[in-house]
Amino acid sequence: MPTDRSPAPTMTVVLDPGHHHRTQEPRPVLELRGRLDPALFLAALDRIAAGHPAPLTGRLRLHRHGPDHHSLELPSATGDPAPCPAGLLADLITSTPALPAAPGDTPGPPPDTASGGETAGSATRGPLPQTFAVTPLQHELLTDASRGPDHQVEQLLWRWHGPLDLTRFTTAWQAVSTCETVLRSAFVWDPHPRTVLFDHPGPDVVTHHTHGTFTDREHLRNTERSHGFDLRRPGPLRIALLDGPPPRTPGEEPSTDIVLTYHRALLDDWSARVLVREFYRAYLAGGTLPGGERRPDLRDYTRWLDRQDPGPARDFWRRTTPHAAPAPLPRATPGEHTGHHGAGHTSTRLSGTETTRLLHWAARHGATESSALHTVWAMLLYRASGPLRGPVPIGFGVSFSGRGGLLDDIERIPGPLANPLPLTVEVDPAAPVERLLRTLRDRVLDMAAYEWTPAGRIHEWLARPGTEPTEPTQPPEPTEPTELPELPETQLAFAHTPRRDDRLTAALAAHGVRVEHPVPAPARTATALSLVAHHDGQGSLVLSAVHDRERLADDRTRAVLAHTARLLRTLPRTAGPGTTVAEVIGSLDGTDLPRMHDRPAPASLLVPLRPAAPAGRAVICLVAAPGAPADWCRALLHAYDGPEAMFVLRTPADVPRGAAALAPVTGPGSRLVLGGFSGAGAIAYEIARRLAAAGRTPPLVVLGGADGDGVRELARALRQAAAD
Repeated sequence: MPTDRSPAPTMTVVLDPGHHHRTQEPRPVLELRGRLDPALFLAALDRIAAGHPAPLTGRLRLHRHGPDHHSLELPSATGDPAPCPAGLLADLITSTPALPAAPGDTPGPPPDTASGGETAGSATRGPLPQTFAVTPLQHELLTDASRGPDHQVEQLLWRWHGPLDLTRFTTAWQAVSTCETVLRSAFVWDPHPRTVLFDHPGPDVVTHHTHGTFTDREHLRNTERSHGFDLRRPGPLRIALLDGPPPRTPGEEPSTDIVLTYHRALLDDWSARVLVREFYRAYLAGGTLPGGERRPDLRDYTRWLDRQDPGPARDFWRRTTPHAAPAPLPRATPGEHTGHHGAGHTSTRLSGTETTRLLHWAARHGATESSALHTVWAMLLYRASGPLRGPVPIGFGVSFSGRGGLLDDIERIPGPLANPLPLTVEVDPAAPVERLLRTLRDRVLDMAAYEWTPAGRIHEWLARPGTEPTEPTQPPEPTEPTELPELPETQLAFAHTPRRDDRLTAALAAHGVRVEHPVPAPARTATALSLVAHHDGQGSLVLSAVHDRERLADDRTRAVLAHTARLLRTLPRTAGPGTTVAEVIGSLDGTDLPRMHDRPAPASLLVPLRPAAPAGRAVICLVAAPGAPADWCRALLHAYDGPEAMFVLRTPADVPRGAAALAPVTGPGSRLVLGGFSGAGAIAYEIARRLAAAGRTPPLVVLGGADGDGVRELARALRQAAAD
């Protein structure tokens, strides 16, 4: 263990799993370097004790070696089915307190810190924020978000006409953040995700850009999306303003483009629009919102979700899902590549007249535009699956608003309630189109009764029909893999929006302000192709597609979108009572079919940063904290000047996979040190325990804060651990 006694301004922790001591019952030890905040320390112990089945009182020993040097001995993990989560404790001790000290408060000495080693007690409260379970849908969204900074990042775009008071604008959003708990939320991993609720919002969410800073709104939109979010910090939403050109005539009103970017793990399109409406109220009130914190909120929704009986939902999906798997899209030649990567975006629109005609045609059959879109999509997928033949099951995802549950005021709860669910329907080319329309209408209406059901749970029910779920609405248990469930290759969403408030529009107009209707910019998801339909400010139907450019070629995606719009335009004019599916899709003969390319090989979890270490030197592996931004280790690389080889371990989907990825650097005679910022400790410690169970020498785990001092102190602690 390191023995340097120089004072450290911020806390770093070196976690020894205990196997270095060569005792019969090794005890994990946390060496604490830096100023030990008593309230934070006691709150961390409380948090651990609250989730630990065995009492910890009397089993922890804290030793004081100096004002900025302590060590904490934990109970031995040998034979303990639920060992003390040492990694999570290290994360909590190195975390930033949620609340600053009150005026006049002075930090006292750490509790029970006699140099001979006293028993560490517990406290009733501390500065750590409240946490609560994530929903199963959040669990799936977070798993996909780990694939890239632009995954699950959505946007709303609109234009503000008239004068804009920037101070009032910013203050109004601060007021919304204070009242809405979801805007003060983030995530912690222990090593599985939990939602954490802070008492105060994060930094200002509004950024202002003068005219000419960006070429146009599209440039700003792409820049904002590429930044992603640090999911460990409060604030899943931010707003960027771009001034329009200066008015050229005295009567011309100024304009400002607004790009609202948010993360789907805490918000959805409906939520963002609810928050925009609350912002308008605050702006009109001079930057304030009456009423305090909103309830019910995401915490209440999570508790409501826990109370739902999964039995009827399980029976419904088993009863309505065909036994045969849905027909897949045709595959490209093995080894053939599109030559592109990232997400592709394309859109088209129906005119106002065409939209009205489609609406009336669907209404004559007792359906809506969304049912018409589902019908067209099912026919296109049938056509793409192969030559005309008999009935074939076709599957795709359908997004539900999640606002149909019997929970008071659920329509006003901001949160990630919109839920994509798998829909499978048998398409018969000899059947009338109107029958397929009614079948899909009825199926979606039936699914709406269970729109809270997570797609992963449905996948389990269909894959293992004889099993009965336990704790059905909860994410997988820690021992289970946390991979994404098998998803449909395509997904449809008809933008669900709350009712517009004409009173707010009139009140803004009284201040000389006119705001356009926000337009959604869909997120990149785990599916190969996502199609979102919405109405613009003039009532026209707009279709926007986002596709994985590695799996679908750009030209094929544009062709599919064009076919969709073409059928939506022509069906109301050409589909009579006896028109069959075969007759409709026959009109598309000779046009391009989509071809699905194989998924690219997943990137290696272990990424080399520096060349091999000299003989006898340790290897340092930096562990990415879940939810951290893509450039999380850049400052640490600049601060670390040791000769050791360095790697980065990308956030693994599960602990066994993370441990397996370290095989190249954990051979006989190797010395490994795991390092990272607060938040990486839980998964790093579990990986260390997994390596020990496999007979390898468990590495030391070194953690520190991510601020300026924390980076320097972490680099120093890594040097000391590597030299030990």
